Amino acid sequence: MSTTTFPSSPVHVPEGAEKATVAAGCFWGVEHLYRKHFADKGLYDARVGYIGGDASNPSYKQVCSGNTGHAEATLLIYDPTRLSYTQLLEFFYKMHDPTTLNQQGPDTGAQYRSGIFYHNEEQKKVAEEITKKANEQWWGGKIVTEILPAKEWWDAEQYHQLYLVNNPDGYECPSHVLRKFPELK
Repeated sequence: MSTTTFPSSPVHVPEGAEKATVAAGCFWGVEHLYRKHFADKGLYDARVGYIGGDASNPSYKQVCSGNTGHAEATLLIYDPTRLSYTQLLEFFYKMHDPTTLNQQGPDTGAQYRSGIFYHNEEQKKVAEEITKKANEQWWGGKIVTEILPAKEWWDAEQYHQLYLVNNPDGYECPSHVLRKFPELK
């Protein structure tokens, strides 16, 4: 997988691949960490965009206004024979702070909320199980992550895609750090 080419529209899902959608604050760092960690482990693509709101095809400026209800999110396309949904969600709970409502580090607003947007009932079940375990074992009962059905996905503008690859000195949310937690039981 090349990490220097821009994703094309519409979203292409290879046969047998699955989608996972997460929101964990500023999408630049979320996309970057997933690509960096899973590039050769079954991740086909990671795209940044907007989900969970009411407006059609919102712009970054509209989402940042707080008036659309969208979250900045990352859409992950992966090979489930090499990478599991459970692994993606465990990573999600290690790489951001899911205990701050509508905030990651200095970034505040509902667009920076913590969320898992499931694509089927099995994903919902796994998301609830992993969230319960992470809440009890890693985050002291303070997780505020929402778990909602994935509805309409809107790709962010082209300049947001692979932002930290194309802007290596660009902004990264200080809460996007991979924490060293013990394995979930």
